[in-house]
Amino acid sequence: MAIFTENAQGAPESETGLSIIGAGMRVVGDITAEGVVKIEGTVVGTVRAGRQVLVGKGGEVEGDVISREAIIGGEVRGSIRADERVEIQATSVIHGDVAAKRLLVQEGGEINGVVRMGEGALEAVPAEKAEPQRSY
Repeated sequence: MAIFTENAQGAPESETGLSIIGAGMRVVGDITAEGVVKIEGTVVGTVRAGRQVLVGKGGEVEGDVISREAIIGGEVRGSIRADERVEIQATSVIHGDVAAKRLLVQEGGEINGVVRMGEGALEAVPAEKAEPQRSY
């Protein structure tokens, strides 16, 4: 039996992979994945995942997080945009805006930014940041 196949028997076609940035690892640049991205180290750049972004306790993201679901246990210095749900755990610190349909903040979790929730939250924040408007 082949180790690497396009369509493994018994595996659902919609199954997507898990990408892990381990503790002590530092990635500089944007990350894009179809499935789940788990960050236990440091990422300097935008993290996009089709399914879920997990930032573990001790994990850091210096950039935006864009996904269907985000579970944050570490630190994010950037905005978080989730199509479905954001969970801010007790050990997390967010320095940026959060936009999602649903939000769970555990006691002790910090958000230092604007929070937008509900069906219209994602419409108010585009997937790509717009140029800030200046008033003169």
